[in-house]
Amino acid sequence: MATELHPHAFTVEEWHRMGRAGLFDEDARVELLDGQIVEMAPIGSRHAACVTRLNHLLVRLAGDRAGVSVQNPVQLDLRSEPVPDLALLRPPLARYAARHPGPDDVLLVVEVADSSLAADRDVKAPRYGRAGVPVTWVVDLSGGVILVFTEPEGAGYRSCRRALPGEALSVPGLPSASIAVTAVLSPARPPPPPDLLPTPTTTE
Repeated sequence: MATELHPHAFTVEEWHRMGRAGLFDEDARVELLDGQIVEMAPIGSRHAACVTRLNHLLVRLAGDRAGVSVQNPVQLDLRSEPVPDLALLRPPLARYAARHPGPDDVLLVVEVADSSLAADRDVKAPRYGRAGVPVTWVVDLSGGVILVFTEPEGAGYRSCRRALPGEALSVPGLPSASIAVTAVLSPARPPPPPDLLPTPTTTE
């Protein structure tokens, strides 16, 4: 008789015990989704630059009204603890010293997709919605758009729209605060250094 094999679905508690036991390399990029250990895509320079821009923008807008968590875990349920690129958290921030934030603590989750669009859009975003995270942004660097997921429900999110360059996105939990899509996708081009500026010409 053939033996049927069932993959083990890890709990977050087991996941933490494995981490404390040193079962993962210090630099390993892994997260727990529905009890399965999932390897995350490497961070390229374009991805890293976008996360840095967003962190800068959100920190300036949030002030003391919210905290910005960069590439840190969010515990969605007993078997899922993804690591979003950014999460906007409700204060007080001191509470997160004793535990990772959960769905009720999160105002906004942001995933930046360079080579990971399918996973961020089709796998991670629905899980955030099912857990009750109110808003998720998936920044599609190759497509030049931001996917805005709202109205969480049992299956994920009821609403998804494409925010294009030229638009501005309101920031959940921060009344009157908004971020231009262009500022997220690509920064303003800096002026050339002085030695590359054209030399003025004079006429007699």
